[in-house]
Amino acid sequence: MQWHAQFAWLGDGVAPDVLIEADGERITRLQAGVPSAPNAQRLPGLTVPGLANAHSHAFHRALRSRVQAHAGTFWTWREQMYTVADRLDPDSYRALATAVFAEMALAGVSCVGEFHYLHHRPGGGPYGDPNAMGEALIAAASDAGIRITLLDACYLAGGIGRPLKGPQLRFGDGTAGNWVRRVESLHERTDKAGRLHARVGAAIHSVRAVPREQLRAVASWAREHRAPLHVHLSEQPAENQDCRDAYGMTPTRLLAEAGALGALTTAVHATHLTEEDIGLLGATMTGVCMCPTTERDLADGIGPARGLADAGSPLCLGTDQHAFIDLFEEARAVELDERLRTRVRGHWTAGELLAAATCNGHYALGWPEAGRLEPGAYADLVTVSLDSVRTAGAGPDHAAEAAVFAATAADVRHVVVSGRQVVHDGRHLLIDDVPGALTAAVTAATAPGPA
Repeated sequence: MQWHAQFAWLGDGVAPDVLIEADGERITRLQAGVPSAPNAQRLPGLTVPGLANAHSHAFHRALRSRVQAHAGTFWTWREQMYTVADRLDPDSYRALATAVFAEMALAGVSCVGEFHYLHHRPGGGPYGDPNAMGEALIAAASDAGIRITLLDACYLAGGIGRPLKGPQLRFGDGTAGNWVRRVESLHERTDKAGRLHARVGAAIHSVRAVPREQLRAVASWAREHRAPLHVHLSEQPAENQDCRDAYGMTPTRLLAEAGALGALTTAVHATHLTEEDIGLLGATMTGVCMCPTTERDLADGIGPARGLADAGSPLCLGTDQHAFIDLFEEARAVELDERLRTRVRGHWTAGELLAAATCNGHYALGWPEAGRLEPGAYADLVTVSLDSVRTAGAGPDHAAEAAVFAATAADVRHVVVSGRQVVHDGRHLLIDDVPGALTAAVTAATAPGPA
């Protein structure tokens, strides 16, 4: 297969007239400054590597617009989220996740990190297949034409020293040992089935949800399997205070004590950190996933993204609760939020923010061979229009800036994932009516009465 990009971002700048060739899933040849080959598909605009959505809760998409109708805090939002969580079963979860992942594909996402904790039946009893809900998510990604890292989350407590209750009972495995046995089964099954679009990683939901003595078992499983490990970290000041009261240290220090930090770990949010926390994350090369549209929607605060990156933590991006599904909006929000915090412009270049959305995000999800346009990498291509009302007039010298600071998901015209065209001219090729699929799935998840 051949494509000819009018312009392509190659990691260190934008090049014109780039011929990209692939054999199956991988790029085999890439050459800039050459005329289009006769059989090459023309890609007008700026082509960038596939985007990695490093932090997603697919079922939260059902809350969009509904939770914006009311005032409150993160904690009141969470109660509405639990109502949706209690309604889903494997079939309805697959339908909802398929529609959400298709929306991601239309926005240029080639790989999603699904932070998965909705494991069991209402009340906490396991399905006949204890991984039925995780399997639904893996199948949904395949249906939508994208890759997935299922970040299977250990979630054992309703808060430090508090048991799970109500809808939270669906999340729990009882002990970290039980979690290990369940996730090991899913990991082995995924490997044996040869699911080329899926990998299994681990997650510690938070230090609120996994007791101190159980943390090390989750971190050890991830380390033994060389699997990505993600954790919600210091999203709320209340989490920090509860951790200090219970353990006499910050959540970051507690994770360090448990051996949970390192280059394969990604801290999600990392909003309310001390200087020592920033130093610990940076010194261990622990990645950080910022989700600015969620952090602002839930009034969480602005995290120290620039300070973390300067300390040594690679930055990636996620859409989390999906108030938006737009990695360009997440990327520019990192810069714009920092401007609001400091009243100074220019903390991040467009290239740094594109790297956060592409290569850094794929590394955080355990796909280091993705997120770059170069031979040997996955043939993931996302072409952004440079002649829409948002991007017109930028010119080739500012194409990267146009993508990061002006474009939206609506400007994505073509998407190729692992050498397969998934989106053509803004239309999803595997799912005819993505808005209709979203409407049906969200309605089923939120309608009053029995699910």
